[in-house]
Amino acid sequence: MKKRRRFGDRKDGYKLRKADPFFRIIPHLMPHRNDAQVFFEDRIYLDETHRLIRQLRKDGYKLGFLHVLIASMVRTISQKPKINRFVVGRKTYARNEISFSLAVKKNMSEDSEETIIKVKFEPEATIYDVIEKVNKAIESNKGDDTKNNTDVAAKIFTMLPGFLLRFAMFNVRALDNRGWLPRFMTELSPFHASMFITDLGSIGIRPVYHHIYNLGTNTVFISFGTRNREKVIDKDNNIVTKKSMDLRIVADERVVDGYYFANAIKIAKNTIGNPFCLLTPPENVVVDNEI
Repeated sequence: MKKRRRFGDRKDGYKLRKADPFFRIIPHLMPHRNDAQVFFEDRIYLDETHRLIRQLRKDGYKLGFLHVLIASMVRTISQKPKINRFVVGRKTYARNEISFSLAVKKNMSEDSEETIIKVKFEPEATIYDVIEKVNKAIESNKGDDTKNNTDVAAKIFTMLPGFLLRFAMFNVRALDNRGWLPRFMTELSPFHASMFITDLGSIGIRPVYHHIYNLGTNTVFISFGTRNREKVIDKDNNIVTKKSMDLRIVADERVVDGYYFANAIKIAKNTIGNPFCLLTPPENVVVDNEI
């Protein structure tokens, strides 16, 4: 979604001008993002998910559950764009891009550094687009000697004495609240993205409820972990074993009402569990109607 910027818009979002008055007041009642955190948990059954992954791997694509999750969330945002809003400076905006921040271990060892990558997508993206962009970003950040722009910026900040670091962060927050933060800073900041995703299954543990950050514009944090096997009753009343995975989601409730969030989660859950629709672009892309 790209449109001409108007007065009051930000570089990374459009100000809501038709929102319900109640939602204009909420950011003043709960000015901080962690004041407004709500927690969701749901279980995904992976039979069709794994079937798609196996099929694409046979075709030569390198992918896992992370790729399906990201592609499913891009598709969900394309149909439920209001979950891609954010609140900054007690004002609500519709984000003008779809982006994901991911924490990546440079090597799978305790001593290896962790870095954060950010990947952007168009709302029409398919699973093929996600595989290409995510794999390229991960590969370019592997190796302990590799430093991306986010790593470099973090190192520069931490070289400052404590009082200067506090002053610098105060200014970053103040500029961000007014929409004056330079674009290069929002581009490299992992805290300015649609969603933050963490894969805890890669280190062998179950998902956690991860807080969202007051800094930046992240509205949703998704965590997933190890897979499970469980006995369920199918439609023919037979007991069968299915592979499943739990997702834990923390979201900023100020951007939209719970009913809308619940419907978005249903779309995401259905898409992850039946992901073959991700092979093709969506039939249509919905635009936030309150801009």
